[in-house]
Amino acid sequence: MTQPSVVNCPTCGAPVEWTAASLNRPFCSDRCKLIDLGAWASEEHKIAGREESEDELFSGDLPPSHH
Repeated sequence: MTQPSVVNCPTCGAPVEWTAASLNRPFCSDRCKLIDLGAWASEEHKIAGREESEDELFSGDLPPSHH
């Protein structure tokens, strides 16, 4: 039988076995998972991309607004 892979929790760095028994993987706990989710929600984590606003990206999809 092979040893399960071990990864570090992205939030706190604790070792986590990569098995079906580790329900929160790659996080060590529900708490660390929620901390990470909060960081995404508050835009502390971002995916790199071009600096365009959503208005510029989707403005061609909508008819012009008449104020």
